Amino acid sequence: MKGTRSHEQQGDASAEEPVADISDGASLAVGGFGLSGIPETVIGAPHEQGTTGLKVVSNNCGMDDRGLGVLLAAGHIAHVTGSYVGDNKEFAREHLSGELRWNWCRRARRPNGRGPAVQASAPKETRDFRGRPHVLERAITTDFALTAT
Repeated sequence: MKGTRSHEQQGDASAEEPVADISDGASLAVGGFGLSGIPETVIGAPHEQGTTGLKVVSNNCGMDDRGLGVLLAAGHIAHVTGSYVGDNKEFAREHLSGELRWNWCRRARRPNGRGPAVQASAPKETRDFRGRPHVLERAITTDFALTAT
């Protein structure tokens, strides 16, 4: 990943310097669960610098006026990979209208794609771990990671 420092660790007075390299179309892994533990100060910086076309990987897209919801409502996010829509009305509106691309990513609570489940994609490699079959998925990678410290 390109972005590896936090503004708190660097002693920066603002979040603009650590995210200055985030350009239009960049992909971001954003920490937090719901609104807990989100890097709210750092999330606001791409909004302030006007970065657009962002591809975001996060549990969810915040609320309408908090967290990633601020970037979404301002049109900065083009694609989301996440596991929960939540109460973000703007997310639902943009997804249903086709403005926003969304990949649902199952939470890793148990093995996926085995047993009576319907496989909606092409067959994937499987392996046994501790006697249980698992479907292998490619790792999700991003250009930058935004986390709270």
